[in-house]
Amino acid sequence: MSATLLLLLLLLSLLTLLIGFFRRRTRQPGEPPLIDGWIPYVGKALAYGRDAQKFLEEQRAIHGDVFTVQLFGRYMTFVMNPLLYPYVMKHGPQLDFHPISDRISSYAFGFPPLTNNPNRGLKEQVMRGHQFLKGANVEAMLGSFRDNLMLVLRQDHVGEQATPPGPGGWWSTTVEEFCSSAVFTAVILTIFGKPPDDDDGRRRRSDLQVWRKKLYDFDRMFPFLAAQCPVWLLGRTSWNRRTLQEYFLPQKMKSWSNSALFTQNRLKIFDQYDDMQDIHKAAHHFAILWASTINTVPSAFWCLNGALTSSEATAKLRAELKDNCGLGDTELSTDVRLTREDLDKLVYLDSLVNEGLRVSAASIPPRLVLEDTTIQLGSAGSVHVRKGDIVGLFPLSTHMDPEIYDDPETFKFDRFVQDGQKKTDFYKNGQRLKHYLLPFGYGASRCPGQGFALYSIKLFISVVLLNFEVQVDEGQTRPCPNRMRGGLGTLPPIGDTRFRYRLWVPGA
Repeated sequence: MSATLLLLLLLLSLLTLLIGFFRRRTRQPGEPPLIDGWIPYVGKALAYGRDAQKFLEEQRAIHGDVFTVQLFGRYMTFVMNPLLYPYVMKHGPQLDFHPISDRISSYAFGFPPLTNNPNRGLKEQVMRGHQFLKGANVEAMLGSFRDNLMLVLRQDHVGEQATPPGPGGWWSTTVEEFCSSAVFTAVILTIFGKPPDDDDGRRRRSDLQVWRKKLYDFDRMFPFLAAQCPVWLLGRTSWNRRTLQEYFLPQKMKSWSNSALFTQNRLKIFDQYDDMQDIHKAAHHFAILWASTINTVPSAFWCLNGALTSSEATAKLRAELKDNCGLGDTELSTDVRLTREDLDKLVYLDSLVNEGLRVSAASIPPRLVLEDTTIQLGSAGSVHVRKGDIVGLFPLSTHMDPEIYDDPETFKFDRFVQDGQKKTDFYKNGQRLKHYLLPFGYGASRCPGQGFALYSIKLFISVVLLNFEVQVDEGQTRPCPNRMRGGLGTLPPIGDTRFRYRLWVPGA
């Protein structure tokens, strides 16, 4: 960095500090408690970034269930009590998700914002295209995911392309590596299709290893992109983004086969707009790559890790699969097929996945305040929020509340089962909660791919348990969630679990 550029940055930083000092915000009557921080503009962003849950719980203990925090120049009002969630959700006309989503996604993934886009109708068509991720389309995607998962397991994990097994036919790996390989690959093949001339999977493996590395490198910088940090300050992020975008250029994507209807529809939409640059079309597909894998893979990790590290869970889940889906010992093979209807019968599997989401889902459903608004909070009174501020719920606080969930730091695969049925009654302050588990957002911010994500994780767990005998290495430290990603999706693990697997031999 040249001395001139360094001097300019220092002057800019000094100017920002001076402006922030003289324009400090003061709390007005009716507003929530204000936590401004002593650093202008930055506010409490550093403490929040280190551990969002810890920071917000500390503020809650001081200020109560509702308070406002300055984070990188934006003021965000957090609502921490799940009993207050319904009151916030009722303010749809005044609190809007789309401006925030559009601002973050366009900046992070590199395409023009959909709002006020010169390509008329593009935003509406993209939104309507989400229908291909819902309803009957989920069944079709699940069938494709199942076939792709079987293909990946055969080719990469137990077939000729896999590393040769050790004594006794055992392969050794870790839960994170297994999920990152199998789930990541199967999801991509399901959504985007297969590359041409790739019957043995060699090209696919080579390409996706590069995708995965670059995507994970990009994602490590995503919190900074969400905060609108200049891309040129983030090392190789711009280069990684451009490289990944180029995989999705229209001429390349049209050579792939068996993509999902969702992807086919988006290709048709973008083809209608001659003025839309190819790199911007590719950037939209790159955003789907990120959205479809970066939360699904760690969610699958927590679920599989919970299933494999408890012998009780493994036995209960296997028995449930056999008893409810008509799968006997002689039918445990890589050709086993499960539908949504089959998976819906599995109470313990549903509980396992819910528990995996409970301990790891840390998204904050944000809403931009469109006009000065007073939010009525029932018996808790009311709070006034300013136009331009952000209001967000913090579901992870609910998920880890010992009053709602006994021993919340412990993974309990059967936490959501009661007397053999799905358990849905959880309480706070003696009142039954409507929103005791909120991993996918709500309303406009609810993940459109929620159904596919849930069923694909359930199918993945089922396939592993039905096809493989598993032994977890002893004496390992249990992985814990990485709290530094709080507010931006699923918490990845710190640590991992090493295990061995081999094909299940019926009657063995």
